[in-house]
Amino acid sequence: MLLAVSALLASGCGGGTRQDAHEPKGNFPVDVDLAVFPARQAVARRTSLTLRVRNTGTETVPNIAVTLDSLNYAENFPELAAAQRPVWVIERGPGAIPLRPAESEEVSPPGGGQTNYVNTWALGPLAPGQAQTFRWAVVPLKPGLHIVHYTIAAGLSGNAKAVSASGGPVQGTFIVHIAGAPPPTQVNPDTGRVVPGTYPPTP
Repeated sequence: MLLAVSALLASGCGGGTRQDAHEPKGNFPVDVDLAVFPARQAVARRTSLTLRVRNTGTETVPNIAVTLDSLNYAENFPELAAAQRPVWVIERGPGAIPLRPAESEEVSPPGGGQTNYVNTWALGPLAPGQAQTFRWAVVPLKPGLHIVHYTIAAGLSGNAKAVSASGGPVQGTFIVHIAGAPPPTQVNPDTGRVVPGTYPPTP
């Protein structure tokens, strides 16, 4: 379940206003009018996951958010420092990249939509009739068949709930097959474009 009441804010994030402060209670109708994640992918071949969420109600959504599940898997090898391993590495998350006053080592992928909750991104208030696009640039790492679930929320504390036209949760699923190696490509010498196949072409 998205953002369970028992979810804890990550420690060590510094001071400042809580992202879920003063969140109003209520149901906010929204719709996912675009959901794209290629069904066939390949290891080390960069791709993107895109969700466009529209406010179909008459009130402003307090803080439109998306949670993605199953981006990681549990590895059972002994003596691992961490059992969780990525199926996809996120190179960039949703939202504008924050300006940094000085160069520093990045500890999380760029994108201003990050929150204190695991695998949850938020892009702020969403006015009636308006849409917000969440886009992740990812690189597949683990071959095989994978299922990714997404759930939409209207806030981060659970007070504001995103609901579908029928009143239920707003969620969906992608089924993805990741090939063990990227398909061969070559640069077409006539156009300079990267195209499928090898060069020179195999007879």
